[in-house]
Amino acid sequence: MSSPTVDSYRELAAALNPTTVQQYLAANDWELESQVPDVREIWRLAGDRARIMLPLATDYVDFDLRFSDTLKALATVYAWDPDHLAERITATRADLFFVRFDQEMIDGTIPFRQAEEALDGVFQMMKAAATTAWDPTHSHRGRRADVVNHFLEDDVRLGHTKRGSFVFTVVTRLGDPLPSKDDGTAQVAFPRQVTTTLARGLGAARDLAAHWDERALDNAAELGLSASLVESMVNLTEPDTLRTLDLSFGWASAEPRPDVPSSVIVNRDIMAGLPRVRERLTRREEPPRRETLVGRVRSLNREEVGEEEPDATTIVLSADVKGRSRKVHIPLSGTDYDHAILAHRNRLPLIVTGDLVFQGRSWNLTGDITVDARYVQDFLSREQAHESSLGPQHVTYLEEAAGQAYGTFDVPDEDPVPPHPVIQTRESHHDRLDPAENEDQRGGRS
Repeated sequence: MSSPTVDSYRELAAALNPTTVQQYLAANDWELESQVPDVREIWRLAGDRARIMLPLATDYVDFDLRFSDTLKALATVYAWDPDHLAERITATRADLFFVRFDQEMIDGTIPFRQAEEALDGVFQMMKAAATTAWDPTHSHRGRRADVVNHFLEDDVRLGHTKRGSFVFTVVTRLGDPLPSKDDGTAQVAFPRQVTTTLARGLGAARDLAAHWDERALDNAAELGLSASLVESMVNLTEPDTLRTLDLSFGWASAEPRPDVPSSVIVNRDIMAGLPRVRERLTRREEPPRRETLVGRVRSLNREEVGEEEPDATTIVLSADVKGRSRKVHIPLSGTDYDHAILAHRNRLPLIVTGDLVFQGRSWNLTGDITVDARYVQDFLSREQAHESSLGPQHVTYLEEAAGQAYGTFDVPDEDPVPPHPVIQTRESHHDRLDPAENEDQRGGRS
């Protein structure tokens, strides 16, 4: 292993400040021996094992150099490299949460798309834990308390990744110590409440994925559990190349260590059980309710049931549900399915009302389902009026769509939803044909 460079300590000095180093020294057997207020301090390690000078005057021209020398001296005392020293100092008044991906990596990297989704998953995880910590009865939908929003915006940070493996480091700053309560007991800072709720919830989710216990639903909040938390775990474990997801905590040394799991290992067997935990929690938190969805038809599906029975036809509607984009499976038949075909083909919005429920690991619309096809009908009226003005040689969209009503069709994710229906015709195509070719084409269609 190569020795740390001078630049390593200069980078470390730029990332820290004297106050965080003071807090670390005070919490780890160092004693303040002497000081010049606002200029410097001399700290002695218990047993006279070492002394260091900590500069405080950040406006001195040589402050950066002296501060980096102090950090190098600390690293020498403990025989740590700069990264480990930074982690230990940061953890004085901050809880650290490590998210490690154990998967096949050729050069120590992961796909960019996976990194993006991982960050989204970790943020969702922290958001779910903060929501439960502040209000265990919260539905995890709609508005959240200001203290939760403040925590997500100011108190939680993304730290440096560890060397040797791909690890996201989440730093939760605890802030200054709080005064004791009137009865003498210590107050627990909200950021610490979040990390303990997170650790407890991750441990409970792992245990339930391995061995389901229906009784856990009755005290899910006490266990730190929520459908949103488990959903974030499912999202983080989606890559097929992932062997294990290692979730671990480093607790702030200035605070008592909480009685919660400090490490949660999610292996392939646990991953297989997480969707069931999410489904059961979702069904408890969000019982079936009447919803009107407005969205785009993502796919059309037709399955043959039997010779004497009508085919089973369903659609997948991409719609906003309580501020979150969902893919909702909806059974439709007859005219409603025909309208869905046209909406899919022409990228028109479709309005569907029914009972929204999470079951079978997906969102479904059930019960008395009604379709409001106003956009489709308006489009058809415009199309038919336009075709009437062009003559009988033009084939309607309805006739063409009917010929493609079987199978599955997908709308590309990148296609935008047009603000208004766009009417397209074949007039320009037929204008390029001479009368004889027109007659041949009509004859071919008969």
